[in-house]
Amino acid sequence: MNKSTRKPTKVKQIFRIILFTGTLISLWFVPWVLVKAWILPLPNTIQEQVDESLSYGFDGVIVYVDEGGKPPAFYAAGYHNRDLKIPANPKALFKIASISKLYVAVAITKLANENRIYLDKTLSEYFPELIGRIENADKITLRMMVQHRSGIPNFTDSAAFWKNQPNKNIDVLEYALDLPANFEPNKDYGYSNTNYLLLSRILEKVVGYSRQQYFEEEILIPLGLKNTFGSLDDVNIEDVMSGYYVGIEKDFKNENQGMMIATAEDVGIFLRALNNGTLLNKKEMEIYTSLYEFNHGGLAPGYQSMAEYHKDIDAVVIQFMNTTDFNGYQWNLLQITHSRVVKILRKSK
Repeated sequence: MNKSTRKPTKVKQIFRIILFTGTLISLWFVPWVLVKAWILPLPNTIQEQVDESLSYGFDGVIVYVDEGGKPPAFYAAGYHNRDLKIPANPKALFKIASISKLYVAVAITKLANENRIYLDKTLSEYFPELIGRIENADKITLRMMVQHRSGIPNFTDSAAFWKNQPNKNIDVLEYALDLPANFEPNKDYGYSNTNYLLLSRILEKVVGYSRQQYFEEEILIPLGLKNTFGSLDDVNIEDVMSGYYVGIEKDFKNENQGMMIATAEDVGIFLRALNNGTLLNKKEMEIYTSLYEFNHGGLAPGYQSMAEYHKDIDAVVIQFMNTTDFNGYQWNLLQITHSRVVKILRKSK
């Protein structure tokens, strides 16, 4: 008898039953909304995909697409303000959260190229008062901080940070002080918002004024960006898209965490300039490439965003979604829907 036609042995049958049962169990714990988002047929247009995203529990969606050689395209669905039933505006302002790390990394790169900041100097050389308050402050370099290889604890991981929201009159750095390091400097990778909080303060110490003013002088004005701001204090609050958290009847728009605010278009113009080399000169580009990434996401209560440049299709895709949740499913859905927008673009090529 041919080997391929033999009946499976009892051991193999049992193994297959176990494997099948395990697969069913694992599928039971996968949120079906994620499965649905993956397996639905790909729409023909980006607007159809944006509209479809609302069925996953998002209150509002903005997508900006800049394909090389074409005029930028704007898409939106859902609400700018759910309570007032104001439709989503693709040119609304949005809290971009950690996308701002790209701007900080650019600033550190420019200052390093000018020998005003030294990437291999230690944290303690800029802030001696942090010796004994941040473990290994005398060994952690700016380069390690830019690359999230410092081992400094993330202040947003502190329960007290969330309990005291919006942390008025509290220096949030306190939530990262006097704690053991997560690992020895440069021995591992650990994403930490504390790194960029400290880098921003070093930037301001070196230039003598706010990081936002530096961004304006070195990034925003040269690129002609007029809709990127340092905080809610600098904008008309009604121009900011509302933000919602699943299970909480509250608009998070008014919470001023001091994070950057921008339109999708402004972020898209910045991202293309960063990726194509028009924002940085040749030497700066070499430094930046050795330091940090060229795409980024952002997450804050009520706000999540994705900013990516896809070289193979020469396209910038910025996506804003104004609904977040505790278990992270909404973030997974942002990633899935973003990837489907990119697939539609690739398909059109």
